[in-house]
Amino acid sequence: MSHSGKPISELGLDSLSDRFAESLSCEANKPDFRELDLGSPVSPLRTRQTATATMTMTTTTTTTTSSSSSSSGSVSGRNGPGPGHPSGARRSDSGPSNSHSGELSGSSESSPTAVESLRSGAAAARCNFKPGHARSDSGSSSPALNVLPTGNICPSGKILKTGMAMAAASGGRAHRSDVLGSGTGNYGHGSIMRGSAAAKCDAAVANQRGNIGIGGGGGGGGGRGMGGVDPEEVKRAGNEQFKRRNFADALSLYDRAIALSPGNAAYRSNRAAALTGLGRLWEALKECEEAVRLEPNYGRAHQRLASLFLRLGQVENARRHISFPGLLQDPAELKKLQIVEKHLNKCTDARRVGDWKSVLREGDAAIAAGADHCPQLSMCRAEAFLKLHQIDDAESSLSSVSKQEPSTNSGSQTKFFGMISEAYLHFVRAQYEMALGRFENAVTAAEKAGQIDARNVEVAVLLSNVRLVARARSRGNDLFKSERFTEACSAYSEGLRLDPSNPVLYCNRAACWFKLGMWERSIEDCNQALSIQPSYTKALLRRAASNSKLERWEVAVQDYEVLRKELPFDNEVAESLFHAQVALKKSRGEEVYNLKFGGEVEEVSSLDHFRAAVSLPGVSVVHFKANTNTQCKQISPFVDALCGRYPSINFLKVDIEESPEVANTENVRIVPTFKIYKNGNRVKEIVCPSHEILEHSVRHYSF
Repeated sequence: MSHSGKPISELGLDSLSDRFAESLSCEANKPDFRELDLGSPVSPLRTRQTATATMTMTTTTTTTTSSSSSSSGSVSGRNGPGPGHPSGARRSDSGPSNSHSGELSGSSESSPTAVESLRSGAAAARCNFKPGHARSDSGSSSPALNVLPTGNICPSGKILKTGMAMAAASGGRAHRSDVLGSGTGNYGHGSIMRGSAAAKCDAAVANQRGNIGIGGGGGGGGGRGMGGVDPEEVKRAGNEQFKRRNFADALSLYDRAIALSPGNAAYRSNRAAALTGLGRLWEALKECEEAVRLEPNYGRAHQRLASLFLRLGQVENARRHISFPGLLQDPAELKKLQIVEKHLNKCTDARRVGDWKSVLREGDAAIAAGADHCPQLSMCRAEAFLKLHQIDDAESSLSSVSKQEPSTNSGSQTKFFGMISEAYLHFVRAQYEMALGRFENAVTAAEKAGQIDARNVEVAVLLSNVRLVARARSRGNDLFKSERFTEACSAYSEGLRLDPSNPVLYCNRAACWFKLGMWERSIEDCNQALSIQPSYTKALLRRAASNSKLERWEVAVQDYEVLRKELPFDNEVAESLFHAQVALKKSRGEEVYNLKFGGEVEEVSSLDHFRAAVSLPGVSVVHFKANTNTQCKQISPFVDALCGRYPSINFLKVDIEESPEVANTENVRIVPTFKIYKNGNRVKEIVCPSHEILEHSVRHYSF
């Protein structure tokens, strides 16, 4: 109440909301903040003149406002209809205010279209300055009350909190004097602050630069916390970091603001924006849910929830927040939701009929349309690749799935392809583990899916099959170890009846056929396994061995060479390749002498030694080098590797600095140089080759 007995609302404070409204970007992932740039040296913020005609400046004083008794001074009703409404601190509803508290009574939180953030007691809570004594001018009419002075009030010429409690008092001066620069005086041009308030204003500027230090925590409502730190200042500092895309710094500042005022929904919403910028969508979702719990009609939080749910592929949850009662729908977001939903429906239909290529196409379209962080869609791609026998691609899709668990409040009970979303993740994982032969892991994943969605038919069928296949494979392994190969074949065949696309079971049965001397059938099963998983090394090894038994040396050498690249340090593979290469040469009628497995690069020290070495039957590769040459040092280890990889070839090395006679005879001037000889005749010369060119030439002459 004012000194005239009129309520504060009659002084024009009810209209302040219209004066302070400020538009903010309508993007869903921007923090909620407000700064009011006056744009003029004289603030337009003033109270309405009273109807008492006799009130003059000579009889009017302003009362001081105690910063300790004021809250943040904002009324936290949310402007729900629009996506761009800024957030403010929540008002602490403490009932009617007295003439000294500087708080506004009444509430506008019940309506989603209420005033967004009407703040009172700003200057006192911000910089602790108080209006100076009023002056009278006998030669002019009385000016309007509460006109803020010309100059820069608080940091950077902006008033971040507004509103001053007005009351009549008996003297002509405030009980504390104002400071302008140095000394005392009335309002004028310049920065006005009082005593220790200057330090707090400096702290406010530091806050906006992100250099704020917080003391202890505070209560809710957006008021000052312990140590006099204003959470609104911390939030604004976070907003500045967010604008610069320093999301980690912004998140840290929002955390501090929440510690000071844990009941403020806007701080939670801003924290969600920072988490989204960092790609931590599940955490952002939880923060938005907390903001809505604190303030159910908070429009910005609903908007962010809709955007997050859409990116996570949860269409129904997204629609629920886009269409929240009392809020205006964003046409762009609604259209995006409809497009994502259309592709998801087509993806579901294609999966139902087993059209896995269409599943991939529609799933990718849904991701491109906006569901770019949906783990179920990544799992859907993995499942389609598994059905198309593209295990490497399936593994790549699985690796892109976020390791964060879905929100237990919102994500766990949503449906995807008719099953609970989280169950679908384990459902696909079980299929992947089965394809790789990790049967125990597959059973565990299928059991998790069954625990989450026990009523789903697909989950139940998969769980039953996985258990039966794992049991058949285990029984087959036991029989194989007991050398009961025919029975082991039957066990693996039973597993294949339940899972006809399992490469491991095909490969295991191929091993049984090999032991039984049925090499043709072994090759058939290996081909089946390799058609499903082309890089399956065990299937390659068994096929090469079966072809060797059938004396099909050329295809055996091809498989062993692939294995040699995949397993460069496997001595058994290297030896098998050597014997297959020797057998291939013999089958072609070539003379083979003095070939032995495990040879090393032979060093040539004289011209006679050189001539004798290259005259041997077969192929010899000579590396001319110099120990001081950098390129020679780089390629020498590769030559050693080629010697182990192609044991049927003789590898020699000649240092032209230590054996100049050999170098001159062979006319070698540049190193590294490679010369290939066959039965004493030079067939090729390569100067400074790349690794690829050198190996291609060696491989060509190895046959």
